[in-house]
Amino acid sequence: MASTVTSRRKQLGNELRHARTAAKMTQQQVAEVLGCTQGKVNKIESGAVGVKLGDVRAMLETFGINGEESEALMNLARAASGQRGHWSGYRSVVPHWFRTFTDLESAAVEIMTWHGERVPGPLQSEHYMLKQFTEFGATDVTSLVRNRLDRKSVFDQPHPPYYRFILGEAALHRAPGGEAPAVMLDQLEHLMELDRRQRVYIHVLRFDARLAAVPNDFTIVRFPDRTRDFVYIEHSAGGIYLDDQKDFQIFVDAWDRLRGAALERLETREFLRELADRYRAAMRV
Repeated sequence: MASTVTSRRKQLGNELRHARTAAKMTQQQVAEVLGCTQGKVNKIESGAVGVKLGDVRAMLETFGINGEESEALMNLARAASGQRGHWSGYRSVVPHWFRTFTDLESAAVEIMTWHGERVPGPLQSEHYMLKQFTEFGATDVTSLVRNRLDRKSVFDQPHPPYYRFILGEAALHRAPGGEAPAVMLDQLEHLMELDRRQRVYIHVLRFDARLAAVPNDFTIVRFPDRTRDFVYIEHSAGGIYLDDQKDFQIFVDAWDRLRGAALERLETREFLRELADRYRAAMRV
């Protein structure tokens, strides 16, 4: 996995250092709690070495951190240590750089994502998934579909993140493998159903939107605590995580421009209904 501050281990160390200084404790005091040396604590905070989950829990308790903030940092610790929670059964089909993103997804307070040419995983209907994986020539389609369906559990959490999607109009025309009205009708009906959820917002960017150009796909992830917000960019060879503040702001500005040019929520619902009617008509021909 690559990033500007490159790994979740470094991010975890940074968060633990902030928590320690907020608790007005020295590295030596933390070392005494953990039964290690001050140098080991320094390496943990710099991200130079890994840290056991039990030690992270002990540190958080010592710093007086509990509740949702504690759980968010424990999720980060699991990602940094290579423990992937509900994805552990799918390690053979899910790339490591993507597992990190999904581990952090459930701990977010807000996720804002832009996709110009494809429907992103959390919004995909099962029919669309099957078609996509089959066209890719995947050898374990069943695991991939179960994997992606499990990821949708983020919408069913007691306090799910606000998940805001902007989809390019092309994503609603470009079916996996070429023209497939039945697949796309199923996908549009699925989108309309998801849009009824309280914290899911879907906006379409029309072909005629007033923008100079559209950026590459990206996802902005914000957290409710000191966990560093980041931008996730996926490409053919992997995923990149950007958490430098200047880089982060560039993508926030890009999101604002896209959101300003996209359809409002009610306009998007009407657009989806009209496009669904066109796919139904195409199926009757």
